[in-house]
Amino acid sequence: MKVLAIVGSSRKKHTYDSVFLFLKELETHYKITYEIIMLSDYNLQTCKGCKLCIDKGEETCPLQDDRDLIISKIQQADGLILASPNYSFHVSGLMKVFLDRLGYFFHRPEFFSKTFTSIVTQGIYGGNTIVKYFNFIGNAMGFNIVKGSCMKTLEPLTDARQKKNVKLLKKQAKKYYNILKKFDLPKPSFFDLMIFRLSRTSMKKMLNEEFRDYTYYKEKGWFESDFFYPTDLNPVKKIFGKLFDFIGSKVS
Repeated sequence: MKVLAIVGSSRKKHTYDSVFLFLKELETHYKITYEIIMLSDYNLQTCKGCKLCIDKGEETCPLQDDRDLIISKIQQADGLILASPNYSFHVSGLMKVFLDRLGYFFHRPEFFSKTFTSIVTQGIYGGNTIVKYFNFIGNAMGFNIVKGSCMKTLEPLTDARQKKNVKLLKKQAKKYYNILKKFDLPKPSFFDLMIFRLSRTSMKKMLNEEFRDYTYYKEKGWFESDFFYPTDLNPVKKIFGKLFDFIGSKVS
């Protein structure tokens, strides 16, 4: 199995070091191969907000850069790690530029059965909110989520703090591997079911063959399915699924 780590920092220091330790733990104990991408080494242009990737398909994006190269690496990996320092109480500018370019995946998720986690480094405060943001991003793209970690790396970094960070990363790596090895398709939560049913119903009502979201859902059979992938819904979720369809129809 292969894990891809994407680092949103321009320097190889605390964020990179945390990712490297995490990956070495996976490699040493679980025989995982890995690759690290430093976003600062790639050509990524800022999203223009034209919506062509959403409306007409990602291949129509007018920006010619390294976005698709990085996406292909994600598609070929079994697991993904996103890592960022806490800059102004959010992800770094590099990471946000990259995530903005992935916007169409939130409409057309595809990374089901792959595993996701995150690593955030910070001086003092706000990192746990960024971890929650990463969790939301990963879930929206279809990944199985392992809760990320927030490393405190205020300089000068004490030995005690470093030992605590290492312990936290090793614990996270074990949890990550336990999910990674299963290639699982978990049963959807009520929230996941609601988002899927409301989205697909509104797309079916409001869009047509001219829109990529519509043709993608049609090709996947999602206009008729219970969820993105085959799953057995219990009687309660079946009832709520129909309710969400009804609400989506009325709202549309």
